[in-house]
Amino acid sequence: MTSNPDNDIYSVVQRYADAWAANDLQGIVASYHDDVVFHYFGRSPLAGIHRGKTACLAVLKQVREKTNRRLVSIRDVLAGNHFGLVIAVERFERNGSSVEIERLLKYRVRDGKLAECWIYDEDQRLVDEYWT
Repeated sequence: MTSNPDNDIYSVVQRYADAWAANDLQGIVASYHDDVVFHYFGRSPLAGIHRGKTACLAVLKQVREKTNRRLVSIRDVLAGNHFGLVIAVERFERNGSSVEIERLLKYRVRDGKLAECWIYDEDQRLVDEYWT
């Protein structure tokens, strides 16, 4: 890790997690690198690789519209020499039912911003049902 707190993996990821927990949309968007890449797994129509801030924000909007996605809690923020991690619980709602899913978000940091994210869900099949 570098000694500059603006580029330190933990600091960058924690700053993002704080913005997410506060529902600070401006802070969330500012955390993403212009060339950010999201990797969503599974078989839903939203699964796949989304490249660029515009595409990533569009898929986040689609998830929210389909599921009324809301953050329940940030369980932990971790960082190593190469990646930062956020362990979070989110609530999805659809057709009168709701579910809370623990998610692991693995981040690569570049230029003091979140440059790449891999999203791992505790129950991918259930997430696919809510996103389809």
